Amino acid sequence: MKPSLIENLRALYGDPAAEALIRRVGNLKDHYQKLHTQGSNKQPGLSLSESDALLITYGDQVRQNGEAPLRTLENFCRQHLCETLNGVHLLPHFPFTSDDGFSVTDYFAVNPELGTWEDVERLAGTFDLMLDAVFNHMSAGGGWFQKFLADDPDLRDFFVSVEGNPDLSKVVRPRALPLLTEFESVTGLRKIWTTFSADQVDLNAKNPEVLLALLNALLFYVSKGARYIRLDAIAYLWKTIGTNCIHLPETHRVIQVFRAVLLDVAPHVMLVTETNVPHADNISYFGDGQNEAQLVYNFPLPPMVLHALLRGDGRHLTRWAHDLKAPSDQTTFFNFLASHDGIGLNPARGLLPDSEIAYMVDRCQAHGGRISYKNNANGTCSPYEMNIVFFDALNDCAAGEELELQVDRFLVSQAIMLVLRGVPGIYFHSLFGSRNDFEAAASSGIHRRINRRKLEKAELERELADPGSLRSRVFGPFCKMLKVRRNHAAFSPGVRQSVLDLDSRVFALVRSSPDGDGRILCVNNVTCGSVSLSIDSDGVMDSGGTWKNLVGKESLHFAGKGSLSLTLRPYEFCWLKAEPEESMQINEQTAHGSVAG
Repeated sequence: MKPSLIENLRALYGDPAAEALIRRVGNLKDHYQKLHTQGSNKQPGLSLSESDALLITYGDQVRQNGEAPLRTLENFCRQHLCETLNGVHLLPHFPFTSDDGFSVTDYFAVNPELGTWEDVERLAGTFDLMLDAVFNHMSAGGGWFQKFLADDPDLRDFFVSVEGNPDLSKVVRPRALPLLTEFESVTGLRKIWTTFSADQVDLNAKNPEVLLALLNALLFYVSKGARYIRLDAIAYLWKTIGTNCIHLPETHRVIQVFRAVLLDVAPHVMLVTETNVPHADNISYFGDGQNEAQLVYNFPLPPMVLHALLRGDGRHLTRWAHDLKAPSDQTTFFNFLASHDGIGLNPARGLLPDSEIAYMVDRCQAHGGRISYKNNANGTCSPYEMNIVFFDALNDCAAGEELELQVDRFLVSQAIMLVLRGVPGIYFHSLFGSRNDFEAAASSGIHRRINRRKLEKAELERELADPGSLRSRVFGPFCKMLKVRRNHAAFSPGVRQSVLDLDSRVFALVRSSPDGDGRILCVNNVTCGSVSLSIDSDGVMDSGGTWKNLVGKESLHFAGKGSLSLTLRPYEFCWLKAEPEESMQINEQTAHGSVAG
């Protein structure tokens, strides 16, 4: 059902304000409909396929002297990734004062140290672009907040100011930092709501003028070529004193307003919600399957996969994935294992015992990682996030293991992510086999910078050209997996998946193409030992034929209904495509060689 714009505006602001607001929203839509040309040839709705996969990257992730970083990034991606990825999630590229881009000073400008809007649009001309809408907060050093402190009448209620000393004990805190920060203004000392840091002042979405300003930014990003809009930290948007101020009904209403406006102006553009919270709360941002986000970050996936591989036990991962589903064919998950942030622990609570979460925290620290904490309502702190490169979260660099085994353990983790139903998002440092950046974390005092190293383009390309380097050993097989994935309709986000409970030592599922003919059995050994399996082939293939391993050299023959015998080496994975006897000719063009795993 089409989201009702006027109903949501009435629910948020009352009848009189909504009637005035709907006209102004209409004027805004008219303005951008005249400007908007990009994407007019794209289909509306969830028009995604097996070809869709995104790189998650900072604008200056790769650098080259004498060239704007955004231009370097676009050239690098076009040269190395066009055959494997079709999208780029460009992390905040705006002017900022802290948090590596997430304290935005101006929603409508490009950080001049990165480049220009022309550079952003060039990137959007080559790749489907995801841009960040950092709408919960802005920089305390930004123009809007400085005018607010100066009591500019146009921005008088733009930020959340707290009077007196109300009881805020119920408020959910994502970080172990003060909730309120005092600022000197022309009217005196003001206590301002700062969910994430003293430099990140929270916008007051209760003010309809703020909603209009956010809609203006949203549509501006669409006009610059955005195919996806990532709603950063959106769960905290609406504040009502006396509540927990997270996942409030009004926050969902605002997202429904965004969806309704996009449906009229740019129906092909998709909303992606970023809510690092327990699974049940996270998937609530799908709404009814038609009226909120088309994609939701699959936040439990990183800790669940990490746990399976650290323990050599896929039971918890299998149990969770078996029940993983989106509410409609117009929604799907944005699957990822690593990002510019750390590995969130809250999404795993309720899915893993507390003792297993504590075990992962211990392993993270043993592998050189850092732990970020959050404040609890009872005054205690608890681990919120593990700050570590995903490769090192899996591998102890001081343990003396062979590099080949470490690479295999890492690649099987990525293989699990790639075969799950949804759209994969691959962080730059995962794709290129990076290790912990201890120096950046230590020198800055910012734990998350352990996972945010900036790379020189020439040095990165030298390493990629060296077949013995870690970067080459990761990047080559990773690209082969992505190429295989994009050539098989069974990996489309819209098709069925059946998770199989075969053995605690493996994670396995079957993906089926839309017509039901193309089926792929994906089996992943999550242990450091060999695993032999006997798999009932009934329901996967009904007659004798061949299982062709899409990510390896070997094909397996079987006689029909019965069992398929399979032995996996340590951390090996297989993507086995069922080919009945009448179509046993192997299409070498889609084999893509062997993938180490």
